[in-house]
Amino acid sequence: MKNTLHFQFIEPDQSLVDFVYGFSSLQHFSNQYGAVVIPNGKVDLIFSKTNDNQLRVALLGLETKPKNVNHEFSNFYSVSFNPLAVEYLFNHSIADIINTGKILPSNFWDFHIDDFNNFETFCHKIAKHINQLLPSKIDERKRNLFQLISASNGEISINELSEKLFWSQRQINRYFSQQFGLSLKAYCKILRFQASLPHIKNGELYPQLNFTDQSHFIKEIKQLSGVSPKELHKNKNDRFLQFLFYDSK
Repeated sequence: MKNTLHFQFIEPDQSLVDFVYGFSSLQHFSNQYGAVVIPNGKVDLIFSKTNDNQLRVALLGLETKPKNVNHEFSNFYSVSFNPLAVEYLFNHSIADIINTGKILPSNFWDFHIDDFNNFETFCHKIAKHINQLLPSKIDERKRNLFQLISASNGEISINELSEKLFWSQRQINRYFSQQFGLSLKAYCKILRFQASLPHIKNGELYPQLNFTDQSHFIKEIKQLSGVSPKELHKNKNDRFLQFLFYDSK
């Protein structure tokens, strides 16, 4: 009998919310042919079990376009990080892996194949490790930058951000380009797209956010998902994995 795709999502403790968006588990993924990942504005650390029972660890950069997913693995646990985490937890830029990723050592952060036996135990272990990595001090401009962008669903101008943060527009854009490999404008488009997904899932196929008009809305949804809002809503064969998150709420 064919195993059914199984998804779990656990939110982080309050101490981690600036850095971690959440922990997720996807089981029996190898049966999900034609699966598509769409941009979500997060940086994912993936711990996957390959079909020959080996542990593979990968760090994925930000996505700016949809991509098909391979099926070299059947199950995975992942941590979705907010971009602020990149500088303070990974200590290096991810600009070079935009729309792609890189394989990390299989024992990264001291994880092993046995840590795949229980999702809640995995979450507890990795949350504890992340807590140990948290810096004693961070640049408050950067913390506030991401809080403002997130609270507005990306619908805040760089001019307003600059005025609120006392940080020049040029410096903000340089930070995004050097750290993440995309512009602030491109990142904000992703957040607005993400904020539109619950509406599209519910069949609201017209702009609920600050798009110029219906044509602009359709164009942007198609750019980031690869399909029209109508096709995205249909989600034929449950291929858009992002909708699993809304089903779990």
